[in-house]
Amino acid sequence: MRAVVVADRGDKPALQPRAAIGPALRAIAGNILANARAAITDPERSNQDAVHNFRRAMKQWRALMRLLDPFIPDAVRWRREARDQARSLALARDGQAALNAFDDLVKKAIPLSERSIATIRGRIEAIRGSEERSVLTPELRDAIIAWLDTAVAAIALWPLDPFDFGLIAARLAAVYRQARRRIPADWSLASVEDLHRLRQRVIDHRYQMELIAPLWPRHGRMWMDETERLRDRLGRCQDLEVLKRLIEPHQPLAHWRSRLTPACVERRTELVQRAARIAHRLFAEKPKAFRHRLETLWEHAR
Repeated sequence: MRAVVVADRGDKPALQPRAAIGPALRAIAGNILANARAAITDPERSNQDAVHNFRRAMKQWRALMRLLDPFIPDAVRWRREARDQARSLALARDGQAALNAFDDLVKKAIPLSERSIATIRGRIEAIRGSEERSVLTPELRDAIIAWLDTAVAAIALWPLDPFDFGLIAARLAAVYRQARRRIPADWSLASVEDLHRLRQRVIDHRYQMELIAPLWPRHGRMWMDETERLRDRLGRCQDLEVLKRLIEPHQPLAHWRSRLTPACVERRTELVQRAARIAHRLFAEKPKAFRHRLETLWEHAR
């Protein structure tokens, strides 16, 4: 079978019938790594933007490695190393996550004075600034660039020719199945770890589906938007956990613990309920039917 590298939303490579799949996948991988490099080398970017965009690129890379796991050497190692590279910058993300969670609570009319809101936001911003300055050091930046160079060199050696779309569809369905299995039986009892593991598979699914967006232009965009909404709700739950750590005894926001804790609990409950509705819609189809739909789309597009 054949697939083409096409420009899709900002010249992003993707799969489409009538050209070789192997070069398309290599172009996708190269584009991800190029974006990761740009994120941490662009002098015009703030440290906050650099960390955010690099970590997003690593999520895309890990999703691609999970897709190609059976087909390329060391896919598991590449996925784990990308995780480690992202984790090396995770501390810089925590301050922003706490700020996002707090601003989300403020929008919900949390019972705090304007003075308290300003004080809390100031403390979180100070934490965020300190984290960003201490994490993305020149030494770490150089180490990440060296890793990216090694990964780029490996792409050309991937044995992806010839390649059948049926293999891609099977892997897409496998990750879809993994995400589906992570859906809690009882969302009200779902732990932080339960929601985190579900979010990981949802992120994989979202970025993998982006690769075949040209096959399914209108519905594919709707599908990814729905996946992004689910990812967002689960991510906001995770942000709340970061904020909750800052309101524990002897932590920077402990003074407001009695007012922030109930607000965090209430907001988490609301987010979980919304996530549940989206997840049950998104993953209603059985994996075999999902795979068959993808293969049919491919055949019709040819």
